[in-house]
Amino acid sequence: MGYQQSKYDYSLFINKSSTDTTLVAIYVDDIMITGSNTSEISHLKQQLNTLFGIKDLGQLHYFLGLEVIHTAKGIILSQKKFTTELLRECRPLSSFAVSTPLPLNCKLHPEDGNLLPDPFLYRTLVGELNFLTHTKSDLSYTAQTLSQFMQQPRTSHFKALQHALRYIQGTIRTGILLKGTDRLILQAYSDSDWAACPSTRRSITGYLILFGNSPIS
Repeated sequence: MGYQQSKYDYSLFINKSSTDTTLVAIYVDDIMITGSNTSEISHLKQQLNTLFGIKDLGQLHYFLGLEVIHTAKGIILSQKKFTTELLRECRPLSSFAVSTPLPLNCKLHPEDGNLLPDPFLYRTLVGELNFLTHTKSDLSYTAQTLSQFMQQPRTSHFKALQHALRYIQGTIRTGILLKGTDRLILQAYSDSDWAACPSTRRSITGYLILFGNSPIS
């Protein structure tokens, strides 16, 4: 049907013409279709239904754990349901929310604190924290930091994780706004914290990439 598999994401298929573009994302039995030509989208749905038998759920609202809200300014991506379930796993938490993902001036070391008797919960929660960074980019550094201690997590690391969960508890409704715009300019910003890692004395680099006015990485 003229669709080409993306070399950058094998789950993505693209159909381009001189005037229109249609995108198809396929993950196991979930399919998301979007594009500039509604006739092509309808035609593709008919072909897929003839071959496999599909259920058309209409406008996108939920996909792979991501909640999609359509507004006049653009599309908001959030993970409220996933976040609620994550916090339910680690009750009881203090009802007092905090304003930063990690404590101020937090420097975690591999040897600080006692080893956790059962590291399963720590590993599970940090893994889910990584998934949450899809819509909460303010957790990227926190998830990257806590992931360094997955092999031998200690009490100090778990305490920092609990702080992050209290921050998430206070920002459960936030997400990413993908703004509609006709100026799709790629912008990149970066900064480095010189020799900030307390274990290796290496610098820690942070970056933000915007496509138009929307954060994509």
